[in-house]
Amino acid sequence: MAEAEPEADEFAAALAEAEAEAGDLGLVELEAEAEVPEEEVSAEEEEEDPFDGEDGVEVEDHLKDAVEGSLRLKRLLSRDDDGSPGAKKMKVDVNPEKETRITKLLTKWMLQNDAVVRHVLEQASVEELDEVLATTYMPDRSSQWKAPGELLGGYMSDLRQRKSPGGYGTDQVAAAKFRWKLELAQEQQLRKLSHKDLRFVLDNYDGTGSLEDIISQASSTPQDEDSLNATDALPDIEGLSTMGRFSRLELIDPLADCAVFGDANLTFAMRLARHRKSLGHVGRVVATTFEDLATLRERYKEIDDNIKTLEEHYAEVFHSVDCTRIALDEQFKGMEGTLGAVYYNFPHSGAIQGFFDGHPVVNWRHENLMRLFFRALRTFVKEGGIVKVASNAGAVGVKYYFIINSALENEFEHTETVPFLQWHLHRYGRSYGDKRDVYKRPDAKKNESYNAQAADRDMVYCFRYRPSGKTLNRAMVRLPPTLKTLMAVTDGPFKNLQPAGRKTMAENLHKRFVTEVGGTHVG
Repeated sequence: MAEAEPEADEFAAALAEAEAEAGDLGLVELEAEAEVPEEEVSAEEEEEDPFDGEDGVEVEDHLKDAVEGSLRLKRLLSRDDDGSPGAKKMKVDVNPEKETRITKLLTKWMLQNDAVVRHVLEQASVEELDEVLATTYMPDRSSQWKAPGELLGGYMSDLRQRKSPGGYGTDQVAAAKFRWKLELAQEQQLRKLSHKDLRFVLDNYDGTGSLEDIISQASSTPQDEDSLNATDALPDIEGLSTMGRFSRLELIDPLADCAVFGDANLTFAMRLARHRKSLGHVGRVVATTFEDLATLRERYKEIDDNIKTLEEHYAEVFHSVDCTRIALDEQFKGMEGTLGAVYYNFPHSGAIQGFFDGHPVVNWRHENLMRLFFRALRTFVKEGGIVKVASNAGAVGVKYYFIINSALENEFEHTETVPFLQWHLHRYGRSYGDKRDVYKRPDAKKNESYNAQAADRDMVYCFRYRPSGKTLNRAMVRLPPTLKTLMAVTDGPFKNLQPAGRKTMAENLHKRFVTEVGGTHVG
C-alpha cells in the first residue's frame, strides 16, 4: 500500500506546485508577514517555525504534523491583535490575476468598499471567480435580511458544494463511483458482485488500471474457510446490502481502541461501550468532552453517573479535549496509531450571538474545525481504521462538504453516507453541547428528541484511513477575517453600532477567535 517517497528534487518541485494550487483555492498556509513592502520580507520570516515560542509547549517531531496548522492559525490571529509598532500582521497575499477579477466583480456590483464581500472573494480560486464573472449573479444590496457579504458567502458555498459528493444517503458503490470516476456500466458491474468479490474490489482497487481485471481477480481468489473475521462471513450473498449492514450495525475491529470526541453528556459513549461489550470486544472506548468536569456538572446532573457507567465498562474518560490539538494533550500520549474507530457526532464550533453559522465572518471556524480534526487524526488512527462524523445534510455551520473534503485531503477515503436513523447507535441522549443544555435540553428518558434540525436529514459520513505513505503538504486552513475587516462589518451584532462600539465589538470578537483556536470553548 505505501509508496516510496520521490527523490528530493522531484518532491520539492511537486510540493511547490501543490502549494501554489492550494493558495489559489483560498486555502492558505498562513505565512506570517510584516506590514512592509513584499521585497523586504525575509526568508526567515516566511518560513518561521510555528512551534517556536508556543507558550513553552514541547512537541515531539512525529506529532508536529498533527497540530502544526492549529498552532500556525493561533499565532497569526494573536499577531493580528497586536497593535505594537512593527508587529507582524495576518495579510492576504492575492496574486495579480485574482486581484483583477476581484476588482471587476466589486466594480460590477458597486461594492468596492465592502470589506466582507472582498474577504469572501479573496477566499475563492481564480476558477471560481471566473464562474461568477460568467453569470449574472449579483448580491442583493437592498436585502432586508442579509448583507451582501453573507449572500455572496452562501452563493460561493453553493458553487463548491455542487462539485462535492452528495450530502445525503450514499452507498459504498456510489461513493466508489465518485471516487474513481466510473462509468454507469462499471457501477452496475459492482452492484452485481457478491459480498466477497465486492469487498475485495473496494479493498484493492485504487482507481487506476482495469476495473474488469480486479473484478476477475476477486472472482478467482478463494474464500478463506477458516477465517473468523466478520468481514469474511456470508461470502456468496449480495454484496452491497451486506456491506451496508456492517456500517449500520457498527461491526468494528474488536481488538482496537476507539475514541469519541465532543460527547458533552457522554451518552453516546455509553451507548458505544455497551454495544462493544455485548459483542465481546476487548478494545477500549476512550470518551472525551470538550468542557472540563466542573462545567459538565453544572449542565448535566447525571454526568457523574454516566462516568461511573463508562468506567464499569472499562472505558476511559478524558475532559477538556480539543479534537484538533490532541497531539498536545498528555492524555493521548502513547496512543499514536492505535485507534481503530473514531466518532464525532454533530460537530460545531460554537454559536456567536448575532451571526448565523453560515456568515463568512464566523463560518471559517467550522471549516477549519474539520480540516484540523482530520489532520490530527492521521497520527492516531491505524491504517484501515474508520472515522464516522454525524451531521445534518442541511447544516450551515459544519457543512457536509467540509466534512467530506477535509477527510479526503487527509487521506481518509469516503466509503459511505448512512442515514442517521438507520444507524444502530443513533439512540442516545443528544444535547446542544453549550449553555443551552442548562435550560433547553431534550429529555431522553421521556422520549423527547433533539429537534433543532430535521431528523430525516441527519447523516453519518463514513471514512476509512488509507495513507499513501507520501508526505502531505502542511495543513491547509481557511483564513479568518482580519481585525481590520471585522471593524468594517455592518451587519449582525455590528448593526447600528457607532464607530467606537464597532471597534470594541471587533476587538472582543477577535479575542474570542484567538481563545477558541487555543483550544478553549466559549459559550
